[in-house]
Amino acid sequence: MRGYDLINAVLPDELILEIFHKLDGLKSSCDACSLVCKRWLMIERLSRRTVRIGASGNPDAFVKLLVQRFVNVRNVYIDERLPVSSPFQFGYSIVPGPTHTIKKRRRTKNARPSLEAPHTSEDSRFEERELEPFSLSDAGLFTLAEGFANLEKLSLVWCSNVTSMGLKSIAEKCGSLKTLDLQGCYVGDQGLAAVGECCKQLEDLNLRFCEGLTDTGLVELSRGCGKSLKALGIAACAKITDISLEAVGSHCTLLQTLSLDSEFIKNKGVLSVARGCSSLKVLKLQCINVTDEALLAVGTFCTSLELLALYSFQRFTDRSLCAIGNVCKKLKSLTLSDCYFLSDKSLEAIATGCSELAQLEVNGCHNIGTSGLEAIGKSCPGLSELALLYCQRIGNSALFEVGRGCKLLQALNLVDCSNIGDDAVCSIAQGCQNLKKLHIRRCYEIGDKGIITVGENCKFLTDLSLRFCDRVGDAALIAIGQGCSLRYLNVSGCHQIGDAGLIAIARGCPELVYLDVSVLQNLGDMALWELGEGCPLLKDIVLSHCRQITDVGLAYLVKKCTKLESCHMVYCPFITSAGVATVVSSCVNIKKVLVEKWKVSQRTRRRAGSILSYLCMDL
Repeated sequence: MRGYDLINAVLPDELILEIFHKLDGLKSSCDACSLVCKRWLMIERLSRRTVRIGASGNPDAFVKLLVQRFVNVRNVYIDERLPVSSPFQFGYSIVPGPTHTIKKRRRTKNARPSLEAPHTSEDSRFEERELEPFSLSDAGLFTLAEGFANLEKLSLVWCSNVTSMGLKSIAEKCGSLKTLDLQGCYVGDQGLAAVGECCKQLEDLNLRFCEGLTDTGLVELSRGCGKSLKALGIAACAKITDISLEAVGSHCTLLQTLSLDSEFIKNKGVLSVARGCSSLKVLKLQCINVTDEALLAVGTFCTSLELLALYSFQRFTDRSLCAIGNVCKKLKSLTLSDCYFLSDKSLEAIATGCSELAQLEVNGCHNIGTSGLEAIGKSCPGLSELALLYCQRIGNSALFEVGRGCKLLQALNLVDCSNIGDDAVCSIAQGCQNLKKLHIRRCYEIGDKGIITVGENCKFLTDLSLRFCDRVGDAALIAIGQGCSLRYLNVSGCHQIGDAGLIAIARGCPELVYLDVSVLQNLGDMALWELGEGCPLLKDIVLSHCRQITDVGLAYLVKKCTKLESCHMVYCPFITSAGVATVVSSCVNIKKVLVEKWKVSQRTRRRAGSILSYLCMDL
């Protein structure tokens, strides 16, 4: 009945709250519910489970505000990689939704992300507190702990003003904590030990760039919550050595994920983990002092291993991968990056023993060639993702075998593979017709022939990148536009592509949301006109170094593409301040415009200073 509120008159708060919990999680849905009436606003606040806080003028005050409004929060994510120099230079808005976010509206031109390591003394945190009044402090963590006693996930990314005192308050009040991310925080051993003592349900711990920690803290944590810990990440912690990993191997028997990036970890530590953590499923290592001995132990004891990533290993040989292939039958993902002493024998061992392999990345392993990848193609029919980066010794016949044997391949990434050409791409296109993602960069033997075959056979392709492939021209894009419905397209640096190719894309790919056509010297306004007509969902476009487009084509594009959020257009000589003003005034959703500073009028700068970015501040 018109004018009669059936829902609020009949449904109790508890039932409406339960309905809110069943929402699809979209911000727009929660926004709509919270705006119905004050009652729904209050109930919707009770349904909030996640809070995200970016850089803020006074994070302690924000935390206090959130604690008062959202009493049932379980997950808190705080990221201070974008520091604030003054509270009067920033404006912030609280964005409603299932994930509560505090984000900045504008930023001064001098504010920039800081990834510098914190200071080397925890006590100095207190001495410099007045110099950093706008970083989260121990007082803010204490408020957080008092207000969110049922906290399960806490992420403190680069909160460099937080010390062991604040972390100890979290540990003592939030006994249900399951996930803790301390990346870039200069907390000490006392705080970590308190977590081990109080948080007996802790499962996931990230200690990347926690330079204040030593073996003492991690050993105490391992003893305290070793029975629950399942994931551990360590990077750039100079005072954490094999002693810590020995404790992890002894106490954390349920550990499933380990990520190590350290020059101070040696064989002894990895050996301890391999022997003590037989449930290990994910292992990522960038440890220059680890050798065959440690990886042989992984191959011997870690029979459940599913993901192995090895970065910059120069002290182990094929023996290690042969051991992995012989024992780790469940291996599904393998990444080998800059492993100079591995050869085809390693991939052959993996292919023979790990038939369930689904993802493979070979990056800069100069002794791996064609025969190794051929073995993968013959023995791993479930391969779905393949990345070959800087693999100069891998030739066409390797991809012939992949095309014949890996019918489920969905993603292929080729970078600087000088011996791979059109015939190889044709084989992939004809054999792997479920391909959804194809990225090719600087593979100069690949041209129209291979890409035309992709357009004719890979009807599910949605993501295509052909960066600096100077043999690819309009004919290739015409075939793609006729055969595929792309959402993402990058043809940066393909100088043979002009209006005809982009017009075909505009007419054949109405769901396109991302387009990079930078450094296309033959692209003109006609292509922009067609893109405006055919791609109304376009959100991001890169037009930089396109020397023939003008304000006219740009105006038509932004008039039709009303969802546009970012536009890069530096070094476009025929785009003037009028064109920049047109973009800013026509696109209500625009968030970033990259342009030369001298092309921005004072009026445009006043109107949209927060979304303007300049390639060179003094140009």
